[in-house]
Amino acid sequence: MVVASNTGKTAELCLDKGLQVVCVTHHVGYAGPGEDEMPVETRKRLSEAGVRVLTTTHLMAGLDRAVRNKFGGLYPAEIVAASLRMLGQGLKVCVEVAGMALDAGMIPHGEEIVAIGGTGAGADTAAVILPAHSNKFFDTKVKEIICKPREF
Repeated sequence: MVVASNTGKTAELCLDKGLQVVCVTHHVGYAGPGEDEMPVETRKRLSEAGVRVLTTTHLMAGLDRAVRNKFGGLYPAEIVAASLRMLGQGLKVCVEVAGMALDAGMIPHGEEIVAIGGTGAGADTAAVILPAHSNKFFDTKVKEIICKPREF
């Protein structure tokens, strides 16, 4: 299972369920320069419980967002993200964290996973996804939407 969790609270809800859990966080600096939203104690507790925590640049942000912030305009990764948001922010997050975990080698290639994401704070969406590496992003398959909010 791949779960988006910036502070670790959502990942902690997945403990003791008999699942292999990968937790994907915001990158350090997302909330402010040098700021890591996940407390060190939480990161340690999750790690000790067997959760692999991935803190890295977002699949659909990174350099495209930096160029937009500096020079304006709209770039391919942001168009993909906006298109996925038509199905809900949580589903966009599920697709994104699944690809990030695959790129980091934290989940096996070619296997379906359950991804959990959310809209704002907390988790509200779950999907079965066959993720692809970022260089083959459009090979990603959303196999099943388990749940998502009607309004987002």
